[in-house]
Amino acid sequence: MTDSSLAALRDRRFTAFRRCGRLLSGSRPLSLRERMATLAVEAETVGVDLDVRPDMYGDGVVRALEQRVAELLGKPDAAFFPTGTMAQQIALRYWADRTGSSVVAMHPLAHPERWERRAYQRLTGLSAVWPTKEPRLPTADELLCCEERFGTLMLELPLRDAGFVLPSWEELTAAVGAVEGVRVHLDGARLWESVPHLGRSLPEIAALGDSVYVSFYKTLEGISGAALAGPEDFVREAKVWRHRYGGQLFQQWPAALSALAGLERVLPELPAYVAHAKVVAAALVRAPGARVVPEVPHTHQFQLWLPYGAGELNEATVRLAEEQGVGLFGLWIDGPVPGCALTEVTVAAEALEWTAEEIEEALADLLALLGK
Repeated sequence: MTDSSLAALRDRRFTAFRRCGRLLSGSRPLSLRERMATLAVEAETVGVDLDVRPDMYGDGVVRALEQRVAELLGKPDAAFFPTGTMAQQIALRYWADRTGSSVVAMHPLAHPERWERRAYQRLTGLSAVWPTKEPRLPTADELLCCEERFGTLMLELPLRDAGFVLPSWEELTAAVGAVEGVRVHLDGARLWESVPHLGRSLPEIAALGDSVYVSFYKTLEGISGAALAGPEDFVREAKVWRHRYGGQLFQQWPAALSALAGLERVLPELPAYVAHAKVVAAALVRAPGARVVPEVPHTHQFQLWLPYGAGELNEATVRLAEEQGVGLFGLWIDGPVPGCALTEVTVAAEALEWTAEEIEEALADLLALLGK
């Protein structure tokens, strides 16, 4: 799909999904006007005084957000970043300097490998070793038997490109315990929704990492932004590198306000989303040729695979929204096997209204549009 055709598809989907009576995956898209109006309401909901001056280079509402994140994760301090890509590069750079090793152990499906153009190599001079290529996080044995020594271990919780998969708490603690003397960085872009599966609180999970990265838009529906949390000296130096990387923005209050609102509004609802994701997945997998990865979702997100091309599935998905007012899925992409495509399903507030029977019927309606 070309850039222009993808943009056209997104515009068409945006228009159709805004008008839908029902949505199964994700949240209803908002226009710029709607987003601005919502932001003002959200600010009052979280108790932010809109009559004070805006933030300036990280104070005010941005600093309030940093302190809130540190409190939630049980860490001494946190730093706000405009992007997670920048935040993670800085975290890995910091631990490389402290350990004297430029080698980072990560999964080949990890975000820095798949979605950051390997910036950790080009900009920071780090290299990676892969303890496993299996579609899951490395085990304690794999870390102990790794052929190359590493100074930092990066664990993505959950591992998005494997299907938002998580280890058990026992597997996770064993893996961390196996790398004594190695610094552990948690890529927790979606850490918020990992609590139900791991069965531990956010501070307990975050305590396994020397540093933690969290995102504000992937789950919490914020505008943008991320945070690094960890020891005070780590956060202090991370802010220095944030400035050097060009992340010391003059004002960031819209992103900070929306992040605070997400922590207030979305975070408490995530256990319900995770529980209902199991219902949604079980209904979807009943369609002919359908496959869900993992079979029982670990979070409120999972992969759905269908034996059709992405192009025809994208067209059918938009047509269902346009013609019947039912928005089922986001973008479909072709998988490695020709004629098979996947989409990532995100169970949020509007999905809670759906019964298993309604989901099956809606998916059948979508499949009926294929080829028409």
